[in-house]
Amino acid sequence: MIKHTRKFIFALGMGCLIVGTAQAATPVSLDELLQQVKTGRVKDAEEAQARVEAFRNDRSSQQRLLTEMRNEKAREEQRSERLENTFEQQDVQIIELERALQERLGDLKELFGVLQQASGDALGQFSGSLTQVQFGDRNQFLTEFAAKMGNTSRMASLEEIERLWFELQREMVETGKVVKFPTTVVTSDGEEVTREVTRIGVFNVVSDGKYLEFVPETGRLVELQRQPQSRFTNRVDELEGASSGQHPIGLDPTRGQLLSLLVQSPSLTERIAQGKTVGYVIIAIGIVGIIVAIWRLLALSAIGAQVNKQIKNPGSPGNNPLGRVLKVHADNPNTDVESLELKLGEAILRETPGLSSMLPLLKIISVVAPLLGLLGTVTGMIVTFQAITLYGAGDPKLMAGGISTALVTTVLGLVVAIPTVFLHTLVSSRARRLTQILQEEAAGILAERAEQGS
Repeated sequence: MIKHTRKFIFALGMGCLIVGTAQAATPVSLDELLQQVKTGRVKDAEEAQARVEAFRNDRSSQQRLLTEMRNEKAREEQRSERLENTFEQQDVQIIELERALQERLGDLKELFGVLQQASGDALGQFSGSLTQVQFGDRNQFLTEFAAKMGNTSRMASLEEIERLWFELQREMVETGKVVKFPTTVVTSDGEEVTREVTRIGVFNVVSDGKYLEFVPETGRLVELQRQPQSRFTNRVDELEGASSGQHPIGLDPTRGQLLSLLVQSPSLTERIAQGKTVGYVIIAIGIVGIIVAIWRLLALSAIGAQVNKQIKNPGSPGNNPLGRVLKVHADNPNTDVESLELKLGEAILRETPGLSSMLPLLKIISVVAPLLGLLGTVTGMIVTFQAITLYGAGDPKLMAGGISTALVTTVLGLVVAIPTVFLHTLVSSRARRLTQILQEEAAGILAERAEQGS
């Protein structure tokens, strides 16, 4: 029992030391420990009594604060009730005033709706018009005006309505004017420069002999990457240098659409480049065929002139096909008709290859050119089908490259084949005509010899 009592006293003493006597010295005996416990309990009791006394002393002030808060709450509740009553009264007045406003607006409300629609339509029309470059501040006005017309609490003034009429009237007047004014132009190199431009109604804008394109998204004038034909651009300088009078000029009635399509349409060089390797091969053999045909035409024309001259002077054979045939007759004056016929036929056969030279090459070119065009067509269609396999047929631009190759090579093949066939026919007819002349002269010689022998 004594042992347990000692343990309890020891635990109680340790607790007190932790709470209130952490700084006390470590006891050396049980009596000292018991004394420290008693001292801690007395001290705790004194502190608790002090707190109770402080709370009792502050009780009156807390009661006073509670009373003040209750009074403040009552006053705020009364104020809230007054505000709610005021709100209800003013809400009723607002409803009555709005109803009176709608009744008084009457036809004006329809007028505001028409004005709002007109300002919206004008804003859309002006944004893409060439006059926007010169009168760029009107878009902000039209936007604000349309917003006011849609809100009856912010009605537009009479001056603003008159300005809307003025802007519409000015747009109609500027449609028929040719005006010069300075503005910023984006060149084909991407540089921004200030130039004097000439606006031709709402159709075209020109500057420094070039046609410009208006980009509504940026509000800038941009030089076209590819200008129209020279017969149109040559007249631009005349218009820019004139101050009055009438001057012819090429106009785009679609207000820029045709000019924008002109930029996208490929030139002749670009179309030829779409044919790729097959196209260049076709062009190369076409050039060779034309050169050969021209050379043979000139050569046969020269030979024909010599032959015609020789026909007029058969007595003196010259260095030409007919002269060489006549020389065979002159070298064999006593030969019988049959032998002379064979010798003349041999002479004509010797002259025929020279007259028909390069004709097989022209014929081959006229046949190979469309076949190469067909080869390019097949190659282009293979590329097209590969694009369809990889990306599908949803975007035509993905198939445009293969189709362009297919069509361009076909066109190039026909362009080369048609004139080559014509030239081959022309050269062949010239060669046959000369051969026929030789045969006619040989037949005449034989007939004359036969008459002499009879």
